Amino acid sequence: AAARPRAAQAVAATPATPNKPMAAPVRAYVGLGANLGDSAATLREVLAELAATDGILAVTASPFYRTAPVDATGPDFVNAVAALDTTLAPLDLLDLLQALELRHGRERPYRNAPRTLDLDLLLHGDAAMAHERLILPHPRMQQRAFVLRPLRDLAPALTLAGRGLDAWLGDIADQPIERLD
Repeated sequence: AAARPRAAQAVAATPATPNKPMAAPVRAYVGLGANLGDSAATLREVLAELAATDGILAVTASPFYRTAPVDATGPDFVNAVAALDTTLAPLDLLDLLQALELRHGRERPYRNAPRTLDLDLLLHGDAAMAHERLILPHPRMQQRAFVLRPLRDLAPALTLAGRGLDAWLGDIADQPIERLD
């Protein structure tokens, strides 16, 4: 049975141990996006790679969405969110995500450049951490329809900082997002 999503709290949640393997699996959420190459194919490949990774016990993906770049230029993005049941600690999962980005040709020539793959660790159980490499919960996810809409598909009862996803989505209703078949 899949683990039930936990509500993310503000910074008062359980402190995470960045590299200590988890004794029991936790539910983590990862934002996926791409706007160079065959973006949908890349996201499907990455989801399969995640499912085949030691320390990841289950992967469930939201539908794919098309969105315009936020604070950037370039082609539209294909975005999704994946729910992972994992025993990987937050920084170990971050390392895995960054390795997958590199494997799929991710370059970082400048901030918010178009990309072949972007993977963001959004939530890791109910962990809260402010590490030089990772802030959990992700500090800007409430500002992005391309995160909240697919996250709502996976965890409609999830709350962030005490508010439901629909309330957050209402704040950013001007961000266009289109569900793909």
